[in-house]
Amino acid sequence: MRPILIGLLAALFFSFTFVLNRSMELAGGSWVWSASLRFFFMLPILWLFVGWRRNIKPVLIHLKTYPIQWIVWSTVGFGLFYAPLTYATIYAPGWLVASTFQLNIVAGSLLVPLINKTNRVIPIQSVIISLIIVMGVFLTQIEHAESVPLKGLILTIIPMIVASISYPLGNRKMMQLVDGALNPVQRTLGMTIASLPFWIILAIFGAFTYEAPSESQILQTFIVAITSGVIATILYFFATDMVRHDNHKLAGVEATSSAEIIFALVGELLFIGALFPSLISWVGIMLVISGIILHSVISTLIDKRKVELQRIS
Repeated sequence: MRPILIGLLAALFFSFTFVLNRSMELAGGSWVWSASLRFFFMLPILWLFVGWRRNIKPVLIHLKTYPIQWIVWSTVGFGLFYAPLTYATIYAPGWLVASTFQLNIVAGSLLVPLINKTNRVIPIQSVIISLIIVMGVFLTQIEHAESVPLKGLILTIIPMIVASISYPLGNRKMMQLVDGALNPVQRTLGMTIASLPFWIILAIFGAFTYEAPSESQILQTFIVAITSGVIATILYFFATDMVRHDNHKLAGVEATSSAEIIFALVGELLFIGALFPSLISWVGIMLVISGIILHSVISTLIDKRKVELQRIS
């Protein structure tokens, strides 16, 4: 239950991404700056935090030992996740971006045979429950999706498919590489450092293509960097690290990201003026919540079953 609760808390902080990125887009800010500035801000914050605890040296040693793996999977887990997610806000509101991103719930479970060296069995129960959550997300947003142009849907769905696969893939591969040698904060710092080449290239592209970011965009990106980039990422990594050896529990923690759609919807209702959900949308919200509860219950039952088997043996 504890990893699920931590995952939900991470979802709350991560929902700032969808609301503020959409807000910046509506104000005329470029997606390139919304994406790259977040990680430029994250680096000194994480460096100071890890340095204060005198834990930077193990990160640098691990980066030096496995440079290629760090760069590749950090670029996948951070770069190919966040850049497409931010790009999608050009064509769709935050709620639709958050809704489509929930594909990562199923993607995480389906990636098991491709990622794990042992225990390659896909957690079918988790996949079924994840599909219930995805169905709930679909119902939550179906009425709004009807008002979004087809081009907007396509240019939202394709980048979000990339983001939805990249996030669990990068996270799981980095968990395997680190294997407990670094804590979640250190791993977040390491992935931020290793993904810098991607963000520098994107920023150079932005400098030649778009206007400089406004003071408002810089401030909002800084808020996103703290809430979503630092707090949410560390909480999420901490929760997934706790259950990294159990595919069922890992799928349950990844499923907590579905709560982002609820938090993002509330945020847009309060700050951007989105439409209030209809009855169908509330049915979808209840399905999402039910799916999260089912994941938590299954994780608890698995724990009890393991304890019973240990007692018997």
